[in-house]
Amino acid sequence: MYQLPVQLLDSIKNAKGFDIGAFVSVHTSGELVTSVRLNPAKLISNPFAVGTPIPWTEFGYYLESRPSFTFDPLFHAGCYYVQEASSMFLEQALKQTVDLSKAIKVLDLSAAPGGKSTHLQSLLSKDSLLVSNEVIRSRANILKDNIIKWGAENVMVTNNDPAHFSKLENYFDVVVVDAPCSGSGLFRRDPEAIAEWSENNVQLCSQRQQRILADVWPALKKDGVLIYSTCSYSAQEDEEIVQWATETLNAEIITLQTNPDWNIVESSGGYRFWPDKVKGEGFFLSCFRKGEGEEFSPVKTKKKPEPVTKNELAVISKWMKTDDRQFIKNQQTVYAWPEAIAGEFSYLLENLRVVYSGILVGELVRDKLVPSHSLAMSNCVADVPVMELKEEEAIRYLQRKDINPDVPKKGWHLVAFRGQHLGWVNVLPNRLNNYYPKELRILKDI
Repeated sequence: MYQLPVQLLDSIKNAKGFDIGAFVSVHTSGELVTSVRLNPAKLISNPFAVGTPIPWTEFGYYLESRPSFTFDPLFHAGCYYVQEASSMFLEQALKQTVDLSKAIKVLDLSAAPGGKSTHLQSLLSKDSLLVSNEVIRSRANILKDNIIKWGAENVMVTNNDPAHFSKLENYFDVVVVDAPCSGSGLFRRDPEAIAEWSENNVQLCSQRQQRILADVWPALKKDGVLIYSTCSYSAQEDEEIVQWATETLNAEIITLQTNPDWNIVESSGGYRFWPDKVKGEGFFLSCFRKGEGEEFSPVKTKKKPEPVTKNELAVISKWMKTDDRQFIKNQQTVYAWPEAIAGEFSYLLENLRVVYSGILVGELVRDKLVPSHSLAMSNCVADVPVMELKEEEAIRYLQRKDINPDVPKKGWHLVAFRGQHLGWVNVLPNRLNNYYPKELRILKDI
């Protein structure tokens, strides 16, 4: 049994919706909530035998118990994301403030490990652009892996400080800031975080949050929407930031509609999620509109990326659907960009530290293509041979162990489980080479 910090309880006693008895009770009950969000580009129905819908999102489900996601091939296929239920309220914030049928440009500023970015990508139109940024490089790589697993092609993953975006003045229609915070909203899920909590840390986080918002605000266009959220209960990181944004940035608070049955507490321009009132963790979200700014003036790129040749495109077309896509090379590595936003990708490539963009198609080697894992995870693969595996074999494949399926045909095959792609194998005359990425392999045994 862990002890909630007395200073925390004292500091939030006047917060709207706070009920100390119910709050302490839910934190000491041992109850944990497990929730997932489906990938609509890969699954149209809930793969779990049990589960009830999360009311504020189209794609989210509560599970009655926590299965072993590690040993579920559909998890590795990017069919769903394991995500905290309260944070899926982002969907309401976006749907109620933006016309999602239009092509828009969205920045997810603090995006790792990828929960909000994959959610955003599922909501945006195919011609929209999502810049998914993470300031810590190691976390940016985790973010990239989750974007690839999701099968997204209209996403650019970047590794930049918030201040770097100020030069992209008036560029984004939407900026999402899931701000680094003191983390008190996750105490139930991560009791170790209690030891790291202090009033001093709350104050430091509040100052950092103000700096982040001030840095990124110029990148938001006139009439653009900023969505701010934390997993903190502290007013200094929540309502006081809302007040600071209205006074310092001249941001206009946007009111959202919530269903009374959801038990979300509206509080001074924001929305509080209390775990004794909702089935989820502690969370706060607020939306703002920017009333001032000028139209973004597109700057021509100084140097266009190298395009592929006609012969190279002919090779690529055997592997990938090429319609409405632009193919570029970096040495012999080929990337596919959606044609509609290829110009945006070029512009951002010159202005940001880009980790990944579009779909990495593969490597061109002597008039042949060695396909990449990201191509396998996308929905853009051409009509190539598919090897359907049973669950036990699929897990062995994901562990990069030997598999011995009955394969009548030599050459490259997509490996699939229940019709969902897992990666590549290359069948040779006397062996089968497993091309599942080593860094993603399952390290545990069942």
